[in-house]
Amino acid sequence: MKAVHFGAGNIGRGFVGMLLHQGGYEVVFSDVAAALVDALDAAESYTVHEVGDGGPGRENRDKVITDFRALNSAEDPEAVASEVASAEVVTTAVGPTILKFIAPHILAGLRGRADGASPLQVMACENAIGATETLREHIVELAGEEWASLEAKAVFANTAVDRIVPGQPAEAPGGGVAIDVTVEPFYEWAIERGAFGGNLPNIPGAHFVDELGPYIERKLFTVNTGHAAAAYLGTRAGREKIADALADEQVAAGVAAALEETSALLSAKHGFTSEDMEAYRITILGRFRNPALPDTADRVGRQPLRKLSRKERLIGPAAEAAERGLSAEGLLTVIGAALEFSLPEDEQAVELQELLGELSAEAFTEQVTGLSAEHPLFAPVVDLVQTRQG
Repeated sequence: MKAVHFGAGNIGRGFVGMLLHQGGYEVVFSDVAAALVDALDAAESYTVHEVGDGGPGRENRDKVITDFRALNSAEDPEAVASEVASAEVVTTAVGPTILKFIAPHILAGLRGRADGASPLQVMACENAIGATETLREHIVELAGEEWASLEAKAVFANTAVDRIVPGQPAEAPGGGVAIDVTVEPFYEWAIERGAFGGNLPNIPGAHFVDELGPYIERKLFTVNTGHAAAAYLGTRAGREKIADALADEQVAAGVAAALEETSALLSAKHGFTSEDMEAYRITILGRFRNPALPDTADRVGRQPLRKLSRKERLIGPAAEAAERGLSAEGLLTVIGAALEFSLPEDEQAVELQELLGELSAEAFTEQVTGLSAEHPLFAPVVDLVQTRQG
């Protein structure tokens, strides 16, 4: 069995690639980072180091990953298409905005797939709602009328993924590009069952569900919202690391307030009990406090424009809470801190501050957050923008 995975970064190697390997797949990594591709292709193995408290039933241990190859999709797209054509599974961990650049490679692979072969099982493992469907839409758009003859060659399943993988050293101890990865022991990979028609991919540790939406939103509005809250409130408090930010009582209280609001929304929307959401929050905050994961507020806070967009981890739950008449004060405090995020080496952080200087508060709110003037959250966000601009 073979799986082609787009994105050989830390999540690709330390989470998705690891579980595919454990499922018995030969993993073909595809990436555009030439040095990383060369290092992987020259290696016989790499190690995933699990550190910190993994919770009940999780053992902390190193996992050695073998039986993989790597290709440079920028330099050899034909080879990537050939691998896709003969694979059982395709996965991605590239970031939601990069999916449109992955679509041509998958489309080319489907064109070369043998008639009668089992459908290619495609799963985008991204921090975004409906990422696999987004990838499918890109492929269908590129194919045009040709899609009618290719549609039966692939099935697409949305997923929800969760594993904290902090920033890693760029260089290996002995020199060269680092390919080993340090991760937390906890992980979750939920996959919608219906697309596969009973022929499920073999991914140990993943669980298949009939309705994925609640799992995606529970993860996005708790893990991702909480992580962002710790980063932005921690930066405001002068804390460099996420664990140190949560050791600050004021920051911890701010993160807890935001997550209590998202929990109330998730309970109202999806029927999660308050007890279940409280237990989930405690687990998530315990993971963020893991001192063995030296994650930084700068890394977690990167790309603030994306994180302040309409369907993302801050505006998304705050807007839905406001629509339902639920409290969003804790989330608004985090949004205010996000507006202050300034990091010269992050393109979006620089652009965020430039837009704050160029646009009116109303124009900024509409352009960046996607909120309309009629929305109940619009005026409170405008007030935060005006405060930042002042």
